[in-house]
Amino acid sequence: MALRVGFSFAEVELNQLPLLWVDFYATNGLLIHDPAIAWVYSNSGVLALADLTRPDPHQVLAQAAIFGLVYGAVVSVVRAQERGRRSYGLFFRDDREFTPDELQMLERQMQQLHEGSEPELTLAEIAALKLQSQGMRLRQIGIELGITESAVKARLNNVKRKLGARTQSQAASIAAARRIL
Repeated sequence: MALRVGFSFAEVELNQLPLLWVDFYATNGLLIHDPAIAWVYSNSGVLALADLTRPDPHQVLAQAAIFGLVYGAVVSVVRAQERGRRSYGLFFRDDREFTPDELQMLERQMQQLHEGSEPELTLAEIAALKLQSQGMRLRQIGIELGITESAVKARLNNVKRKLGARTQSQAASIAAARRIL
C-alpha cells in the first residue's frame, strides 16, 4: 500500500509481499511495466486483477504468480480536491479470488486510510519545525522562539511522533506533503 502519493513519493508505505518477489520486482524494474500500477494512475476504484484488461507484455502478473501472488486486487483512491494525490494498494491471496464483498471492503479501507486522521500539530510545534526545515540549529531556534534548547527538542520530537517520522528530515517532508509547512 502507498498512502497519499504526491508527485513522487508516498507519505506512508506498507509492503508485506514476499521479500523474494519484492527483490525480483525491483531488480527487474517491473514497476514501470506493471499493468496494475498503470491502472492505479488512470482509475479510481477497485478491480480484481483477473478483470484487468491492460496489456502485460512483460508478464508481470504471471511472474507474480510464480511467487505465490496468484489471486489479486488493486485499489486506487483519489479525491479531486487533492490535485492528484492518491493512495493505492495491491492485495493478493493464494487460495481463491476476492469476493465482491471483499473487494468493496478493501476499497472502503483504502478510502479510510487515504483520508486518515491528520495529526494535530500545535502552532508552537509548526513554528519549530518550520525553522528547523530552514536549516536552523536547535540553539538558533530556541533563541528565535524565546525558549530553551530542550523545549525545542521536545517540540520537534512531538512532531516526529505525531507524523510517524523516523527523522526530523522525514518529519519536514511529511509536513510539507500534507501542506502543514
